[in-house]
Amino acid sequence: MKSGFVTFVGRPNAGKSTLINQILGTKVSIVSDKPQTTRLRIMGVLHREESQIVFVDTPGIHKPVTQLGERLNDTARAALNDVDVVCLVIDASAPIGRGDRLIAEGLPPKSVVIVTKCDQASKETIVKQLAESSAFEADEYFPVSGRTGEGVQELVDYLESRMVDGPAYFPADQITDLPEPWFVAELVREQLLAMFRDELPYSIATRITEWDWPRIRCEILVERDSQKGMVIGRNGEVLKEVGTAARQQLANNGEGVHLELHVKVEKDWQRRRESLDRLLDFHEPD
Repeated sequence: MKSGFVTFVGRPNAGKSTLINQILGTKVSIVSDKPQTTRLRIMGVLHREESQIVFVDTPGIHKPVTQLGERLNDTARAALNDVDVVCLVIDASAPIGRGDRLIAEGLPPKSVVIVTKCDQASKETIVKQLAESSAFEADEYFPVSGRTGEGVQELVDYLESRMVDGPAYFPADQITDLPEPWFVAELVREQLLAMFRDELPYSIATRITEWDWPRIRCEILVERDSQKGMVIGRNGEVLKEVGTAARQQLANNGEGVHLELHVKVEKDWQRRRESLDRLLDFHEPD
């Protein structure tokens, strides 16, 4: 048995979560077009005949303006330690910038560069990205598409070759370390991200407060009273739509699941350490 850990790091919205979901063939991380969608360090487990590869999805590294931003950066950088391979994920559809270079400076030896979203860029742009990223002196470079799966097999085969003799860290039927209540809370937040623009998505947090399957109570936190009405919607229409869409991603399209959504104002939760501890550290529902 070969096994090991592979961390994906990069700027916000670089495509890390989409790529990991493609590799695993199932969703373990929510995705959206909003930067900083990923707030947790999530492990996804790929079981192969002779190996087990544990992929670590991380928040995008950025210039923080709140305690939440600082916490996300700390989470991402901590995931660089004690792993077998670190992969810097670069967006093929966006120019390589100062943020990419700063992250590259902190990479350990024998890291890998992945240029993803190649389905959204021309061949000339992809070649340019690969040429510019050669300055990062990575061990290998892979152009891929997390959406279509192009190039993913070659990437995974290479990463498998970098694994070492070791145990299976997770049982064969486990694909993530994210507890199921947390995953459901993330599904609710994913639907809210899809519905709102501007600053509101960054002011939303979700957590499960009651878990008595199939009855689930999910709390949606916002930072201001004016945001509460927007999230509820006229006659509760937004909450109904969000709840339906989240349930449909559960087993059997969520048949029989009773998902209650409640909106609560917790002023400036992004800037309060006690709120972040409660929202970002794995724990059992109350």
